Amino acid sequence: MALSLEEFVHSLDLRTLPRVLEIQSGIYFEGSVYEMFGNECCLSTGEVIKIIGLKIKKIIAEICEHIEGCHSSQSFELPMNFPGLFKIVADKTPYLTMEEITRANHIGPNRLGHPYFYHQKDIKLGNLIIKQGEQILLNSVEEINGKMMVNCEVVRNHQKHSFTLPLSQEGGFYECEDEHIYTLKEIVEWKIPKNRTRIVKLTGFSNEWNLTNPFPKGFYGSLILKPVYEIQGVMKFQKDIVRILPSLDVEVKDITDCYDADWFLQLLSTKDLFEMTSEEFPIVAEVIEGPQTCKMLGNILQPGKTIVIHKKYQASRILASEIRSNFPKRHFLIPTSYKGKFKRRPREFPTAYDLEIAKSKKEPLHVVATKAFHPLHDELSSISVGDQFLVHHSQTTEVLCEGKKEVVNVLACEKIVKKSYEAALLPLYMEGGFVEVIHDKKQYQVSELCRQFRLPFNVKVSVRDLSIEEDILAATPGLQLEEDITDSYLLISDFAKPRECWEIPTGRLNMTVQVVSNLFKETESLQVRTLVEEITEEQYYMMRRYESSFLHPPPRPPKHPSVVETKSTLLTQAAQTTVDLPKSPKSHHVDISKKLHSNQSDLDSKVPVDCQNNVADLERERSKSRTTGLADTNVTTG
Repeated sequence: MALSLEEFVHSLDLRTLPRVLEIQSGIYFEGSVYEMFGNECCLSTGEVIKIIGLKIKKIIAEICEHIEGCHSSQSFELPMNFPGLFKIVADKTPYLTMEEITRANHIGPNRLGHPYFYHQKDIKLGNLIIKQGEQILLNSVEEINGKMMVNCEVVRNHQKHSFTLPLSQEGGFYECEDEHIYTLKEIVEWKIPKNRTRIVKLTGFSNEWNLTNPFPKGFYGSLILKPVYEIQGVMKFQKDIVRILPSLDVEVKDITDCYDADWFLQLLSTKDLFEMTSEEFPIVAEVIEGPQTCKMLGNILQPGKTIVIHKKYQASRILASEIRSNFPKRHFLIPTSYKGKFKRRPREFPTAYDLEIAKSKKEPLHVVATKAFHPLHDELSSISVGDQFLVHHSQTTEVLCEGKKEVVNVLACEKIVKKSYEAALLPLYMEGGFVEVIHDKKQYQVSELCRQFRLPFNVKVSVRDLSIEEDILAATPGLQLEEDITDSYLLISDFAKPRECWEIPTGRLNMTVQVVSNLFKETESLQVRTLVEEITEEQYYMMRRYESSFLHPPPRPPKHPSVVETKSTLLTQAAQTTVDLPKSPKSHHVDISKKLHSNQSDLDSKVPVDCQNNVADLERERSKSRTTGLADTNVTTG
């Protein structure tokens, strides 16, 4: 059955790509040549073309003043590089099956490709019941026992519960509200369901916009985004990818089931490779278009080279940043196999709550106060600049507040006074300043640090990684190891040296390859080489936004017991920061980084010289000076 090109695109299930089309009829007659984006191709009647992708070419926006009903007014084109920041308005139109969701939404390995939906009724799955309105995270789609299933999860009491739903699962599924802020590029690539429009609210701009602002002056309202698609295809015996607008007046017929697709060259992007099933690897491929910058891999990914793509997988990386007061600072992804060694460096803690988060069972946290604090209650301890504390554990205690007893969350510490100890109770809501005192001279590998200590953590390279020619971490003044993230990688090697393999990130290294063979016999033992990857400020910012917000939501500090709302709490500061975020994410990141990453010399200058010297004497006197120990304090363990 012949369809117009536009009708074909409307009915296309992206999961079934590639598709083979035969040109039936249209304005392009037999023998005509059509130039598409600089590539000439013949669209004669009877010609066949393999469709390998569907991309959004441009965005048409309509101003929508009222979201309810959303009556649009003037429309205009938004450039793909428009630096606006947007919040997404949840689509109120239900999806009737899981298959409908997977057809319309891009579900992929990136965190942006993990959408949230809720169901209007309870779903019973054996021993697990998905409750009405509960947020369901969609992770991936895969074939399980011959049946296509969606891997899902829900989070209850900070615990993840994984389960699968068949594509045939019926019901009313609705998109969840999304509080994140997105760039236009992110929305275009991940957040516009196929054959649907997307309502967004403009919240600000990420950087200076040099061209004419398409909006009326002072406009910060809602928009309807309507994508204009382009088809990406391959002609027989050609390596170039051609791009066609669906509006082209041509009728086509889908002949995928009765045509040998091997007549076409198999051109795959890095993203396409990762979306292949694990059983399809290893493959031999020729590099058609290599990455613009591939310094870390030398000549392996140059056009014309033959490579082996062994497999795809998720690998762990430590996100780290330089500790320095001046900008710009460098950011890195460190593999856990990094063979260099680190020494610990002092950390800064702006509140007592940060001390609670940073304490460990391995050793008492020793800090010096850099800011005075005077409590409102006699039961709590006051602090002077230079006071030293050993942090132990959190608990609760009762205080008198306007004649009434109230329970307050506190941090139980020992205050070091010359050669003795005094019990001290610091309220968790306390805003102050502390600098860590380091007594540990041991050298650690990055895997040991992540296993023994809680991130973020400050270190300095003490022994560089001798297995690589240039260790870019060795020259840094200091590093803050911020968080452990999981990223997507392909394992590749030169065809001439198949045992020496490299990991390449699928999200930051773009290339196009032509499949040569699927008959490569895997070598028994592979030597996997991983490198420290330096990432851009934008890539770092995006990782911090999505990885930390999805994987490690920051805990909230308790409020002051006698004040319902106080502007001095971290919660209010965080809210103010969130309000400011849309105006300039880059400057927002800089402000946060100034707090997180102070100059190492600044840290060292805040630690009194005698701090490191007197601790050994204190430990020897410790058993004699317990007369004012924590056991005598009238508290209740939390």
